[in-house]
Amino acid sequence: MSTQLAILPVVVPLLGAPLCILLRIPRLVGLFAIVVATLSFIASCLLLLAVQNAGGLLIYEMGGWPAPWGIEYRIDYLNAYLILLVSAMGAIILVPAQTSIRRELQENRHTYFYTAYLLCLTGLLGILSTGDAFNVFVFLEISSLSSYTLIALGSDRRALTAAYQYLIMGTIGATFIIIGVGLMYMMTGTLNMFDLFQRLPEVHNSRTVLSAVGFFIVGVCLKLALFPLHLWLPNAYAYAPSVATAFLAATSTKVAVYVLIRCMFSIFGIEFVDTVLPLQQIFIVLALAGIFAASISAIYQLNIKRLFAYSSVAQIGYMILGLAIGTELGITATMLHLFNHALMKAALFLAIGSVVYRIGSAQLNHYAGLGKKMPLTMAALVVGGLSLIGVPLTVGFVSKWYLVVALIDKGWWLVVVLVLISSLLAVIYVWRIIEWVYFVPPRIIVDEVREAPLSQLIPVWLLVGANIYFGLDTTLTVGVSEAAAAALFGMLP
Repeated sequence: MSTQLAILPVVVPLLGAPLCILLRIPRLVGLFAIVVATLSFIASCLLLLAVQNAGGLLIYEMGGWPAPWGIEYRIDYLNAYLILLVSAMGAIILVPAQTSIRRELQENRHTYFYTAYLLCLTGLLGILSTGDAFNVFVFLEISSLSSYTLIALGSDRRALTAAYQYLIMGTIGATFIIIGVGLMYMMTGTLNMFDLFQRLPEVHNSRTVLSAVGFFIVGVCLKLALFPLHLWLPNAYAYAPSVATAFLAATSTKVAVYVLIRCMFSIFGIEFVDTVLPLQQIFIVLALAGIFAASISAIYQLNIKRLFAYSSVAQIGYMILGLAIGTELGITATMLHLFNHALMKAALFLAIGSVVYRIGSAQLNHYAGLGKKMPLTMAALVVGGLSLIGVPLTVGFVSKWYLVVALIDKGWWLVVVLVLISSLLAVIYVWRIIEWVYFVPPRIIVDEVREAPLSQLIPVWLLVGANIYFGLDTTLTVGVSEAAAAALFGMLP
């Protein structure tokens, strides 16, 4: 039974998505989607326990066909950890969805929203689970197509433009990825990641393999919105329905970072990446450029969703910086920030969704005076912002602490200074929000504005509580991150 757990988190939402179309009744569909996502989360929890009991690796062969003839799911600490994260975010974010989309979407679109949501969850979990390079592309397209739909459902007409822009750039990224996969298959005759890891060293010096690496990594970097390939992300986050923004911000780019890590360590091999290609230098430059460019852009944003969208680009820079360090400590820092940033952004965007539900706007100047009218929602927004800065007792501090320690261990003191300076930029744009919320007189009529409903407050504060709890108790996050990093450097695919 334990091996069946490898596929359950993917199968449950995959079967649930078409059933949403059949149910049709909006409220019933919403409750059904929550049940489906919760079952997927429970299966993910059991899966992580099964991986621990199996010594760090669980293999499931689809249809009983062994690899490379068949498709296998290889679950280790790295993807079990992220499967748990994505399924948890998928379940929690659905709780306020019924209330939120009632304000932002027409009723006849609710069923399509939940269907696309579960399909997107399926695609993301499939990417994390599969041990087949072509299936990574297949699940990537499932998640991408459903993401375009989620964004296009936004009530603002600019949502269509944002979805179209994401469609164009996402298609380019997917094309690059499939070209890379095709070139690897041409040289090795296999699509199984474990087999690729064993066979690619024999042909590492060929131009075909070098081209495959280039295509694959550029395509993945476009999907994860690494600067300067991030242009699709700000508008996508700004104009999508608030629940969709929270879900995509908490999961989508994290899964793309996972694909990059898996590609570098479990397909091409870290020795090849370090010795043949100057990826370390490229990633350091792009990560630092992204951190500063996106943080500065965030300071000048007037739409709070765009502000935190640019912040996400900066936070992706921190993840890639940890990856560029190339040590176990650096990978641990990246894995920690993957988990912690999901908690931060899910809490922040759900809090913003609560405000949009009450006042119908995400413009920063409309937040003036809301500190008194929506004290719990605004307090959640502030705590999420403090976590984003990296204030002690929050998960953001844990992430940056491990990143700084990894940089010091590497002897990169200049980069340490730059990371600390970049945190001050986060202070500026978070302070702008606090200033508008608590110290600027209202610019719109807020007399009738009241606190968000419990259906939205409970998941927001659950995530805020997680930001604090995992900032104090790092047993799970640090323990699993260290195990995942050790497995990667032990060349356990």
